[in-house]
Amino acid sequence: MVDLSGIETQNLRLEADEDGIVQVILARPAKRNALNAQTVEELIDVFSALPRRGARAVVLRAEGDHFCAGLDLVEHHQEDRRPEDFMHLCLRWHEAFNKMEYGGVPIIAALTGAVVGGGLELASSAHVRVADATTYFALPEGQRGLFTGGGATIRVADLVGKARMIDMMLTGRVYKGAEAEAVGLCQYRVEGSSVNKAMELARAAATNPPLSNFAICSAISHMQNMSALDAAYAESVVAGIVNTQPASRDRLEAFANKTAARVRPE
Repeated sequence: MVDLSGIETQNLRLEADEDGIVQVILARPAKRNALNAQTVEELIDVFSALPRRGARAVVLRAEGDHFCAGLDLVEHHQEDRRPEDFMHLCLRWHEAFNKMEYGGVPIIAALTGAVVGGGLELASSAHVRVADATTYFALPEGQRGLFTGGGATIRVADLVGKARMIDMMLTGRVYKGAEAEAVGLCQYRVEGSSVNKAMELARAAATNPPLSNFAICSAISHMQNMSALDAAYAESVVAGIVNTQPASRDRLEAFANKTAARVRPE
């Protein structure tokens, strides 16, 4: 069981089950789950703690009709921040999202409604994204006189490519449905509940050895930041550790004995 004791949140709800799956739930539906400074700090706390508390997988979802409308623009307007103040806020966003991407625990984002601006930056920090029929994606920073500050230039550009991201920011282009899936904004698209599908995927991931998941959900991102030569060396080191772990032996024996499940298309 995941130990959630001592993790105090106001804008996030946490639910854990006996399989080690934690639901991290954005809980500001009246604000379309926009990210204020307090929520960002809570994301840092939560995703710093979960890898050390026994979480096997995380489903990131939201209350209400919208996943996340991005930066809390009302708070930003009222704070009237200086440039250096906003820079430091952006660094906290990066801290939160790096904890997610590099933390080593699989994160499945269950998307619905708006996944806009900083909400798309948040979703792109998850390892897998599931969209429902209402989900739409946008980066309207250009129209609002803003620029992305939470990693879109890194993660969203990696998902859809530089040209598409620039187009989204310049023109306000909105992606949804099959087009959003085709350009890489989500890996799954469902007509029913994105939460149900995300939980299904989380349960599948949670059956993998934790060391394998840690490598998949941290090492790949690190290697993408390296030169090809350094990445090849790092991959060899990680493979040497993961592929000789005790948890793999029974699975390898099952494969050798032809009792393991075969890889087949549905």
